[in-house]
Amino acid sequence: MLEKKKKAVEDFFAVLPHSISLGMKIDFIGDGEVGMSMPYDKKLIGDPKTEVIHGGAVFSLLDTCCGAAAMSHPDQKGPTATIDLRVDYMRPATPKQKIKAVATCYNLTKNVAFVRAVALDENEEKPVAMAAGAFVTGG
Repeated sequence: MLEKKKKAVEDFFAVLPHSISLGMKIDFIGDGEVGMSMPYDKKLIGDPKTEVIHGGAVFSLLDTCCGAAAMSHPDQKGPTATIDLRVDYMRPATPKQKIKAVATCYNLTKNVAFVRAVALDENEEKPVAMAAGAFVTGG
């Protein structure tokens, strides 16, 4: 079952224009847990002086990763959509480093999937951002 669900998640996110444009890649998919990454790219810089990636790109990675985690939950049926997502930025991402996100769907009700995530660069001890959100569910 996981392989079928994994393929559905991969297929869905492989054709999302914003994911493609930002260079997002799925690193792993488990039961309700997904890891994604986004390479450093000069087109994503938010501050030319510091060369730090724009917070909107980090938000998009977290949102996409959280949606994928909701979809990968064993009891979720079909695609999902963001209801609410809160992102707390802890620090600027280090310039020229890939950003990784790991999201976990920790609770699934009839109508809502609850997900939390972390965004990291190479300094995995200190997160770039944390997220908590709710997503529509078909499960």
